[in-house]
Amino acid sequence: MILEIKGIDTYYGLGHILHDLSLKVDDGEVVALLGRNGAGKTTTLRSVTGLTPPKKGEILYKGSDISGSYPHLISQKGIAMVPETRDIFSYLSVKENLSIARRRNSRWQMETVLDRFPSLRERLDHKGRELSGGEQEMLAIARALMTGPDLLLLDEPSQGLAPMVVNAVMDTIRELKEQHVSMLLVEQNAEMALQLADRVYVIDHGTVVFEGTPAGLRADANVTATYLGVGGEA
Repeated sequence: MILEIKGIDTYYGLGHILHDLSLKVDDGEVVALLGRNGAGKTTTLRSVTGLTPPKKGEILYKGSDISGSYPHLISQKGIAMVPETRDIFSYLSVKENLSIARRRNSRWQMETVLDRFPSLRERLDHKGRELSGGEQEMLAIARALMTGPDLLLLDEPSQGLAPMVVNAVMDTIRELKEQHVSMLLVEQNAEMALQLADRVYVIDHGTVVFEGTPAGLRADANVTATYLGVGGEA
């Protein structure tokens, strides 16, 4: 098992966001984390990366407790996050954005990443602000890979993208899975997530309300209607 979250409580100031939340990701597995806006999905990712550390509970990465560790130390252990906002450097070129994240011992070096994302190779000298939304998402994923992660946290990778670009993102996630990159995927597009995931968690108000397979979630009309708002089908 690469990641195990055990009974964490996470706060923003006085706001209690995650309540005794537990989940796990096995080696090479894609796990989807679903729920309505404000359910606590992004806070879960921020808890793992140390950006919003939990006040209670444990986060085990490869068996070691990382809860309370500094974000840069967590990153060095092999966890990378692709944020919902992408957070690329708009005034740096594609090449510069990638070079900043380069790590000498990473299996994902510049040429490897550019082979995976050929459209970025064509845009190497373009500034981040000159890229389309889809290209920015690809750059954000590519930059995360440059750090050589064993666990990739993806926050809403399809948000704001055209259907054709969403398909390209899905293909990328499938190929990363084939290369044994474990992933925790937060996604509002439930159908996309269910096509990619091995297992699924649904959370509401910071608490897990469903854990199971994509098929199990599709069959549970009460959960899909109540917590995902998809009227009995996910």
